Amino acid sequence: MFRWRKLTDVPPGTGPSVVTIGNFDGVHRGHQQVMRRLVATARERGWSSVVVTFDPHPAQVHRPGAHPGLIMGTEDKLDALEDTGVDAVLVLEYTPELAAQTTEEFVLGALVGPLGARCLVVGSDTRLGRDNTGNVDTLRALGRRHGFEVVVVDDLLDPAPEADAHAPEAVAGRRCSSTWIRSCLQAGDVRAAARLLGRNHRVRGEVVHGAARGRELGYPTANLAPDAVGFVPADGVYAGWLVDAHGTRWPTAISVGSNPTFENVPRQVEAHVLDRPEEPVEDFDLYGQEVAVEFVERLRGMVAYEGVDRLVAQMDDDVARARRILAAEA
Repeated sequence: MFRWRKLTDVPPGTGPSVVTIGNFDGVHRGHQQVMRRLVATARERGWSSVVVTFDPHPAQVHRPGAHPGLIMGTEDKLDALEDTGVDAVLVLEYTPELAAQTTEEFVLGALVGPLGARCLVVGSDTRLGRDNTGNVDTLRALGRRHGFEVVVVDDLLDPAPEADAHAPEAVAGRRCSSTWIRSCLQAGDVRAAARLLGRNHRVRGEVVHGAARGRELGYPTANLAPDAVGFVPADGVYAGWLVDAHGTRWPTAISVGSNPTFENVPRQVEAHVLDRPEEPVEDFDLYGQEVAVEFVERLRGMVAYEGVDRLVAQMDDDVARARRILAAEA
């Protein structure tokens, strides 16, 4: 897959192409449905399939500090888009100048001209152009004027029959969205988030030195740097996986939060890699490596324990539960 970081990276003469536009935060199952249609349409016609997305997220420009956070970083998004089979992704820097363009200016200047777009594949709720005034009807009118087709992909509705306690309106038939996934993660419901994403949610970062308190308790952890990329779910203890720099997946018990048993501990993500008979983790050194931590299931919330002995007993139970859950996942 070609990864173009700006319009000038696009080779002259690119096209004809089938193009989709969006933020695609999380590249969730709804986005994947759009990508399947994009790729299928392009292959039917012998054209290229191209995704146009933005960095930073528009909300971070229009509402700095108010956006709840991205589900994934740009590099993970590009990897996830590559997994869908698209031919190329163009990442446009989202600036106030770009936001000020009319829908027609953007479509001609970024899609029809450089990419040779002959067909746009979009979701039914697509909005673009100055003040988000452009929609599907706007694109269809522009298509008639400038010679491109518009294909609209219906929303993906989640078939799960249960409502989520953290989102009472989440009943069967609710539209799959990045907003819903963030709500799941904010509540610690990583199972529901995985159902909507089509894969486990992950956070990526460099392993840094911590206070070594876990090692003193018999549970050494890999601590992610504070600038780890990805939406960190609610405080608590989780079963999950650590994926090291070589792509090896290790069963893991994960702690998120500021451990309330000890004072003055900043919020952090810590991963305790579990021993496997065939791969012991003694002297397991991850410092300085970039790793990904995948969340499978929340075991419990954060609790302040009266004394280290009670904390260690609870950690013993957490690890045993994590082993059982991950054995079923493997």
